Amino acid sequence: MSTRSRITALIAVSAAGALAACGAPGTAAKTTASANLTSSAATKSGTLTIVTKFADPKYAPYFEKVAADYESANSGVKVDLQQVGDQPYKDKIRVLSASKQLPDIYFSWAGDFANKFVRAGLAADLTSVVGPDTEWGKSFSPAALKAFEYDGKSYGVPINLDAKYMAYNTAIFSKVGVAKPANLEDLIAACGKFKSAGYTPIAFGNQYGWPAIHYITQLNAMDVPQATRDADYNPATGAFTDAGYAAALDQFKQISEACFDSGSNGLSHETAQANFLAGKAAMHFLESVEFSVLTAKGGAPAELADNWDFFRLPPTASAAGDKGALTGAPDGFMVNSGSKNAALAVDFLKFMTSKANGAEMTKSIGWLSSVQGTATAENSFPQLEAALKDISSANSFAIWLDTVTNADVANAYLSGVQGILDGSQSPADVMKSVQDAAAKAKKSVS
Repeated sequence: MSTRSRITALIAVSAAGALAACGAPGTAAKTTASANLTSSAATKSGTLTIVTKFADPKYAPYFEKVAADYESANSGVKVDLQQVGDQPYKDKIRVLSASKQLPDIYFSWAGDFANKFVRAGLAADLTSVVGPDTEWGKSFSPAALKAFEYDGKSYGVPINLDAKYMAYNTAIFSKVGVAKPANLEDLIAACGKFKSAGYTPIAFGNQYGWPAIHYITQLNAMDVPQATRDADYNPATGAFTDAGYAAALDQFKQISEACFDSGSNGLSHETAQANFLAGKAAMHFLESVEFSVLTAKGGAPAELADNWDFFRLPPTASAAGDKGALTGAPDGFMVNSGSKNAALAVDFLKFMTSKANGAEMTKSIGWLSSVQGTATAENSFPQLEAALKDISSANSFAIWLDTVTNADVANAYLSGVQGILDGSQSPADVMKSVQDAAAKAKKSVS
């Protein structure tokens, strides 16, 4: 299952109320944490509390091993690692935030989810230790590190990399005589050829809303200048009046009509993926963390496992935004601004994001590490290595729209794109709802 399959705008909703209601923990607490970041951790002792959302049996053992290895290397330290599932994490972090009982280290998605902790004064400023000019900061993919910046300061440590790509069946492309598309116009034209040949052009299921949001995330990035998006994705200044947003919705409508099967709102992402694996579809828009399911080791049929590659969703020829932006974002960890163990927390995160642990992450659970140089022929496969190189070349991450924007705006987009798919809403209808939601969000933070 994709790591994104658990994210809808509800994650923003779950934390929004608690974080908005929380006052900052106090200047003294924030100053103490910031000062402690650079203090000596030579004598490492005490209990370090950590809460993650990686309880899934596929992922939990990796984090448990990192914690155990850190304890073995530092006999005076006890790591209290609490791993819960996705929804339980949202509930837990809301309660801990409201009661000002956050652990020393806590998980966060990039975007406005993380920014809420910053605005509430609950996240330590880590610029002095992991900023882009520091030795530790330079070990990360620049785009991953930047995803946890707020007002030019670093507040999070990225642990993995995830980006959205169009996987394609090279055998079907060759059979139908279609070349990898250079722009969106080429892609839409190719869809007609695949339909005529009896294939579903793009396997697509939007049962939970987020798959369509990923298309809009990428199209917005390519159609709207970054400075404009930055202002609009900030709830204090969002207006969504640039013509590029409407263009992105129009383009999504064109893709849906030319490339998707009907009834996609009733189809899950996993069911659509199964159709791609079975050779019934030419393409499938998925995350790099899902690449392993397309391999023989991941259980894919040989006909697909031996015949697939990927490309970015291409822009239109006239796109006015950042054509080099890439949809995706790292997961990360933040340090409690009131933590008395801030130096120990930083030391643990440095240990977790060592090159050796990053390489082990790729080998054991198939995730790309945010640490540069960790995917090799020994611990990954060609497409994953290629994805790491491509991610590293991205101008910036276009962070998932349902986490980078205010919850009301995210919900307007979620329901809107579902309406486009079932024909109940037009792109103009969706834009009106998004603009209304942005106005509501602006009032809530004023």
